[in-house]
Amino acid sequence: MSPDNAPHSDVKRAAIMQPYFLPYIGYFQLIAAVDVFVLYDTIQYTKKGWVNRNRLLRSGQPATFSLPLRSDSDYLDIRDRQIAPDFDPGRIVRQFEGAYRRAPWFGETMALLERVLGCPERNLFAFLESSIRATCDHLGIATAIERSSAIAIDPDLRREGRVIAVCREIGAATYVNPPGGVELYDRNQFTENGLELRFLQPRPFTYHQFDHPFVPWLSIVDVLMFNSVSDVRERLASGYDLI
Repeated sequence: MSPDNAPHSDVKRAAIMQPYFLPYIGYFQLIAAVDVFVLYDTIQYTKKGWVNRNRLLRSGQPATFSLPLRSDSDYLDIRDRQIAPDFDPGRIVRQFEGAYRRAPWFGETMALLERVLGCPERNLFAFLESSIRATCDHLGIATAIERSSAIAIDPDLRREGRVIAVCREIGAATYVNPPGGVELYDRNQFTENGLELRFLQPRPFTYHQFDHPFVPWLSIVDVLMFNSVSDVRERLASGYDLI
């Protein structure tokens, strides 16, 4: 391990996730809850997943927005995928303008969105990493963010083995995962390797979305359109349970 990637002496909690495009609030709660957040760039791109798409609110209904990708092998890692050459950031901006023009926090949230979409990177991972960092900056999240490829572990490791190796390499004592990992990870394997395994369960978060019935778990952009940054920061700090 190089000096730049030496174990963090103050790491208590770590999380490891693949990057997503403007994901839901729970993703940012996870980042805020740990000391080091590792972004998987050495993981296969998941077709029809949430890596390059998410949902906004349009006329009271969830609608998908996405980053178009260049046609390529479905077996490439995320860091090897490219955004389509004809990608038009203005198209996504117009989608949000049409959907949220009357939202109370439209102006400052559109400024964030324009910053995210203004990234010149066309490598998928680099673009997503930039968008996550920009959103964390907007939300005041100071968690260190690292790429998995910068952490020296055996590249053939999978599942718990890979996660445990990353945590040990960066000096973490606790690994925090979304609740979907309850069925994926064996707690005993973490305990045997001197690690605590915890799961972050977001609490239901309801807010006024114009005059429509509430639609939960949309993109963080939806949350920011209808809630002040200070209120969202409070939600990041206390709107979940660690189980």
